[in-house]
Amino acid sequence: MGARERERKVYRPLRRAGLEVIPDAVPDGVMPFVIGYRAEDFAGGFSHPYGTPRLVQRLNEDWYDLAVSTGLFDHRREFLVQLPQGTRTHRAALRYAHEGSRWAPPSLWTRVRLLERWDIMGRGAASAFLGVHAAHPGFAMMALDGGVYVGCSTGEAGVDVVAVRHPDRSENVMRHLEWTAGYESPWSNPEYRRRIAAWLADRAGSAVAPAGATDGP
Repeated sequence: MGARERERKVYRPLRRAGLEVIPDAVPDGVMPFVIGYRAEDFAGGFSHPYGTPRLVQRLNEDWYDLAVSTGLFDHRREFLVQLPQGTRTHRAALRYAHEGSRWAPPSLWTRVRLLERWDIMGRGAASAFLGVHAAHPGFAMMALDGGVYVGCSTGEAGVDVVAVRHPDRSENVMRHLEWTAGYESPWSNPEYRRRIAAWLADRAGSAVAPAGATDGP
C-alpha cells in the first residue's frame, strides 16, 4: 500500500476517530507484541456487558480514565497503537483480525496523538482498525516508553479492557514470548515469531553488554 492510499484508507478514518497518525516515529526497542499476561499483571481495567446503557460513551470514558491513571499518554497525549500492515480495505482488516490467517502480516506499532475530539470506542472501532464495529472495539496500545500496555477485546457477553504495567518485566509475558519465538508449526506465522525472536535477542544483547562499551577499539 502506497503512502497516499494508506493515508486515505487507514489514517483518515483514524483521524475521524480522533487519532492523528505520526508516521515513522516509533521509539526504538519497543516490544513487538504483549501476550500471555495474567490477572496478577493487571494494573487496572474494566468490563461492560453489551446491554450497558450508553455503551460507547461509558467505554470511552472508562478508557480515557484508565489511560490517564496508568500513564498511557505522554505530555502531548501521544502513544502507540498496533495497526495491521498492508491492509487495503475494511473487510481485509476484519478478515486478518478474526481468521488468524498464517499469512496475514502482523500488526505494527504506529505512533498517534489523541486529538481534542475523539471517539475510540465508536468511530475508532467502526474503522475496523480499532475493533469490529461501534461498541465492539479491539485494540492494543502502548506508552511510548513501554511502561504500560492497554489491551481491549470483545467477547460473547461484553467488552473487556485491561492495563499491564511494564509488560517487559512480567514473568508471564516474557515466558510466553520466549515460547512463541521457539514454537515452530505449519500454522504459526513465521514473521510474527521472527519479530519476537529479534526483540528477545536485542534485549539479551543489551543486558550482557558491559557498561560504557563501544564498537570501536
